[in-house]
Amino acid sequence: MKILIVSDTHGHGENLVKVLEKTSPIDALIHCGDIEGQAEYIQMITECPCYLVAGNNDWGTSLKRELEFSLGDYRIMLTHGNNYGVSIGTERLRDEAESRGVQIAIFGHTHRPVIEDKDNLVLLNPGSLSYPRQIGRKPSYIVMEIDRHHEAHYTICYL
Repeated sequence: MKILIVSDTHGHGENLVKVLEKTSPIDALIHCGDIEGQAEYIQMITECPCYLVAGNNDWGTSLKRELEFSLGDYRIMLTHGNNYGVSIGTERLRDEAESRGVQIAIFGHTHRPVIEDKDNLVLLNPGSLSYPRQIGRKPSYIVMEIDRHHEAHYTICYL
């Protein structure tokens, strides 16, 4: 199973189209928020299940602020992250994810990619496809693959 994880597109779908062309076929798309009015467009151009949450810039949307769902054998918590103070650290998000019993917590908001695997909990942040803030400032995303042994593997990728 191949899952594309993106965040913080901020109404600019061009890079998402490039990433879809580069990574397809995919089995699911996860968007961590700050979609800014493109939820329907994203679902239209993606021919697989989409898991989308609202970010702090998604005003007037019907998207939920958080989702919990399963992919393969993994229980996943999806949030934008701003309500957990991820800009200053992931401790609150980690505590919440552990209390919910998920194996993976996926968030955005910081515009910096992160893969943190610690204490049976993986925290993933794909960075931003539109306004990256990490060194080098390349648009980033994560490809998550669940292999035939049901093990998840994560790769930070750049455009």
